[in-house]
Amino acid sequence: MATVTEYDTIAAISTPPGEGGISIVRVSGDQAVEIAQKIYKGKNLAKVPTHTINYGHIYDPTDNSLVDEVMVSVMRAPKTFTREDVVEINTHGGIVPTNKVLQLLIGAGARMAEPGEFTKRAFLNGRIDLTEAESVMDLIRAKTDKAMQVAVNQLDGNLNHLISNLRQEILDALAQVEVNIDYPEYDTEQMTTKMLLEKARLVGSNIDSLLKTADSGEILQHGLATAIVGKPNVGKSSLLNRLLDEDKAIVTDVAGTTRDVVEQYVNIDGVPLKLIDTAGVRDTKDKVEKIGVERSIKALNEADLVILVLDSSRKLEDDDIELLDATKDKCRIIIFNKNDLVPVITPDDVKQLKNDDIILVTSAIKNDGIDTIKNDGIDTIKQTIGKIFNAGIEDSSNDVIITSARQAGLLRQAKVNLNDVISGIEAGMPIDLVQIDMTSCWDTLGEITGESYPDELITQLFSQFCLGK
Repeated sequence: MATVTEYDTIAAISTPPGEGGISIVRVSGDQAVEIAQKIYKGKNLAKVPTHTINYGHIYDPTDNSLVDEVMVSVMRAPKTFTREDVVEINTHGGIVPTNKVLQLLIGAGARMAEPGEFTKRAFLNGRIDLTEAESVMDLIRAKTDKAMQVAVNQLDGNLNHLISNLRQEILDALAQVEVNIDYPEYDTEQMTTKMLLEKARLVGSNIDSLLKTADSGEILQHGLATAIVGKPNVGKSSLLNRLLDEDKAIVTDVAGTTRDVVEQYVNIDGVPLKLIDTAGVRDTKDKVEKIGVERSIKALNEADLVILVLDSSRKLEDDDIELLDATKDKCRIIIFNKNDLVPVITPDDVKQLKNDDIILVTSAIKNDGIDTIKNDGIDTIKQTIGKIFNAGIEDSSNDVIITSARQAGLLRQAKVNLNDVISGIEAGMPIDLVQIDMTSCWDTLGEITGESYPDELITQLFSQFCLGK
């Protein structure tokens, strides 16, 4: 088996598998043009101008059989994504011709690219830093316009610039400490200690501001886990279907129809919600339904937002009260459903409600109200959900938002280093010992952008990327 190196010419399919208008097979490396030319008939790719697209045909060199009619883009280093020579072969969209072209390229001398290897080479060759590399995947996975805008901001280097500025502040402080240590006659340790303390607090304040955005970033990138809970036959599945505008869940008048959790993403006011329709929570001897109830309780415990549905046409039962108690510490919206029927309970009748609960009264089936308390349609529910969480999400068009658990973890570690600096100074520790913690903070921040990193981090990070990216 050939040894995999960072300098091999690599190839992979960069478009999703399946049928489509076109598919793209990407090649990157010193021999990209030479390898592509071995299976291509048309212009001499070695002589065409860089960043041009050229018409021609792909042939199997073993029997000279025609494979596909193609357009071939040639892009010369260093003005490419990987900063290597890149060739992109645009084939007719289809699994068979696309795979055939890839196989021919590998047979001509290219190596099959590993997941994320094109982006990895862009990083290793200095084209992008680690925060920009992560934003590439964020952009691919973005579920809303806001998530896309955050990823674009990161790809533009906003986080990189901010982290680099913080590292420079630390570097300036460390340089001053070195002057104090080497030439004490030109400075006083008291003045240097004061400066170091101010720098630690300044950088720490900036890190705190970044960490405050981590929860918002998690919501934007991965969606808000929103559990729809209630006892059987209160209208949970009807509500899910109305929020999704499709009949995703089975709806009948038979209690216990939903026996498992049903998950679906929906974009509400720019916030991706992972809606979880749960099995009705109640005591049951049915083995299958019991498993569904257990999964419902698990989903409830893990949810960021709970939509608790009550049947306003029925008196409160023990199951209702148990759910009200179980969700009292959750951010929740209480839906008094089925208000198209004669109401038996109103919000004023439910003693277990909290002051910060949001109460809505609606009919998930008719999407209109007939009671005299409050009439809330499905649009009102959607708007309410959007307002709750948009209030906590930073303005993604201007601010840097932390979307990576890796970045957040390193920022927390850097803050620990700074706290050690501050506590060390306040305890009167020698300046050269305090300097060690400040240097550790500088190194930790460098891991965020990739200016300092362990090799295993790079391998693990880019392995999460899709093939061909």
